[in-house]
Amino acid sequence: MVILGIDPGTRFTGYAVLKKQSTRSFLVDHGCLRLGATKPLFERVGLFHDFFDEVIPKWGVTHCALETSFLGKNAQNFLKLGYLRGILYRLAHKYDLVLLEYAPREVKVAVTGYGGASKDQVERVVRRLFPAAKFEKQDVSDALAVTVCGLWKANQLKMLR
Repeated sequence: MVILGIDPGTRFTGYAVLKKQSTRSFLVDHGCLRLGATKPLFERVGLFHDFFDEVIPKWGVTHCALETSFLGKNAQNFLKLGYLRGILYRLAHKYDLVLLEYAPREVKVAVTGYGGASKDQVERVVRRLFPAAKFEKQDVSDALAVTVCGLWKANQLKMLR
């Protein structure tokens, strides 16, 4: 099982790739895709697509984990995130990935044990799990949290291929 967790954003997208071998898991890649605020949206969406279209076959990804979106205060941001999620749905179809989606509260419970945990609390737990990881932005720790949640939940549900 190789799981790609993504925290999509139109300026910064965090991602992480975990590989499960028997009873151990290894962090094989992680980082922050910087899409730039000044580029037109269609260009950023294209960069997003091209990046993950390379990452998935490079690592042999079998599962993709995402947090479900919530509307929040800005409907335009919600709509723009929908474009990125559509790209991920398309790539999941193209590469025959198992797509896993979790509510933010579900991710927090899986990682910290408490659904009301703050982003800082989630980041502290993820830093303990992956002390060698580089967290240039909180988007990376968010992506790692989603990845870990996906790995643990998939194991619980026996969704391994």
